[in-house]
Amino acid sequence: MGIGICILAAPEIVVGAVVITGAVVVAVVIKEALDAYDLRRGHSEEAKPVSQAVPLPREPVAERRQKPESSGQDEPPTTPPVSLEQERRPDCTPRPVRHLGGDALHNRCADRVPQNGFPGSDVLVNGKRFDALQPRARVLWEVKTDNFDTFSVYLQRTVPGKQVAELRRERALALACGFDFRVGVRSAEHKDALEVEAPELEGIIVIMEWC
Repeated sequence: MGIGICILAAPEIVVGAVVITGAVVVAVVIKEALDAYDLRRGHSEEAKPVSQAVPLPREPVAERRQKPESSGQDEPPTTPPVSLEQERRPDCTPRPVRHLGGDALHNRCADRVPQNGFPGSDVLVNGKRFDALQPRARVLWEVKTDNFDTFSVYLQRTVPGKQVAELRRERALALACGFDFRVGVRSAEHKDALEVEAPELEGIIVIMEWC
């Protein structure tokens, strides 16, 4: 009551008292708020378990699913590419063999086939001796050096038929091993006679200008 009387008695004191009183009220409010916060914090800490396991960092899924390195025993062996030569039968591989017989003209015409890969030799392919081979073009050759123009009428009629039968067989052997086939002759008359007997040979019979 004494303080209240002093405030009523002196107005300048009243202002100071209000300020002090306001500060006291603010301080009390702050303290109560702090006490309430400490109380809530205490309850929260009591609710938590004493120790909590810290989760380990999870490794990426890709790394967890990664398979161990293989030793190579479980994997099928890598098959090397197979070349065309390896796919063919052994008898389709060209092999040089010496010329048969002693016909010098025949051997010379065979050896002079353009781009002949085995001059001086015959070429054994698929069980047949061919007269020449052009390796780059893959062409096997049969050479005919008959003087067809000098044959009798009878021979000109009969010889082409016999030769065509053999040429067909030789062409089939060459084609079976992946080679083309050519026939070399010395005259246009001989060429025409063979093509009349076997029209399918047209275009593969060549006049040997080099012979």
